[in-house]
Amino acid sequence: QVQLVESGGALVQAGGSLRLSCAASGSISIFNAMGWYRQAPGKQRELVASMFSGGSTNYADSVKGRFTISRDNAKKTVYLQMNSLRPEDTAVYYCNMVIGARTYWGQGTQVTVSS
Repeated sequence: QVQLVESGGALVQAGGSLRLSCAASGSISIFNAMGWYRQAPGKQRELVASMFSGGSTNYADSVKGRFTISRDNAKKTVYLQMNSLRPEDTAVYYCNMVIGARTYWGQGTQVTVSS
């Protein structure tokens, strides 16, 4: 069984930076994919960034060049570095991991960007 816990969300002014962390417990030596999603009030949940088992990454066009997804296997943690934040980045951010046939989600962390 795998559990994911996000942290690092905060209130930040436009142009600022934040780093979100997602700590995992359980066996994560082999995974199919991991990613960060976000959901703002009145909007559907959207994929922000993803990483696959081979190390390749993918980003939403709206965050490309500003956000970076990474992981630390020793710490069993996945990160989302967010730079040049904009008010439209305001949302609850969730981490996700696919291992075999199962999908795991964290509880989410709030990011608010003021103008």
